[in-house]
Amino acid sequence: MSNAPVHSVELQPWSEGDFWLLQRNNTPEMTEHLGGPETAEQLVARHQRYLALGERGRIYRVVLPETGETAGSIGFWEHEWNGVMVWEAGWSVLPEFQGRGVAAAAARAAADAARALGTHRCLHAFPSVDHAASNAVCRKAGFELVEAVKFEYPKGRWITSNDWRLDLLGE
Repeated sequence: MSNAPVHSVELQPWSEGDFWLLQRNNTPEMTEHLGGPETAEQLVARHQRYLALGERGRIYRVVLPETGETAGSIGFWEHEWNGVMVWEAGWSVLPEFQGRGVAAAAARAAADAARALGTHRCLHAFPSVDHAASNAVCRKAGFELVEAVKFEYPKGRWITSNDWRLDLLGE
């Protein structure tokens, strides 16, 4: 594995065989800004939701084209925000690939995928205001910071998040 910056990634649709990636990301360090690790049952349920998204969103495994290595996951799903249906994005990059631009490259690729669907005008991301790395990803991927908001994630846990928006029509 190289430590060289990553400028592009391949997004491979989430499949039955990708459950290991959810397990690998289910550590206190990787879920610090997401409410902590999930139980085994919650991971299975998440995996099933990813597989069943259909037209309500997409989840991808992020692959480095030069090596074929899996670096993480990214996706977008429908979310009603301020009375409008939008895409909400989320990602996770494995520790050994962090700090190399993988997440920003994946966010740009996911935005292209969401744009191609033509379903919703905007893609939003809601990282905690304290999550410097995810906020930097939004900035590097071309999202516009709208404002800090109260956001519920996971269900029953309210946090202060930044609302980052990307206009998929570019207007």
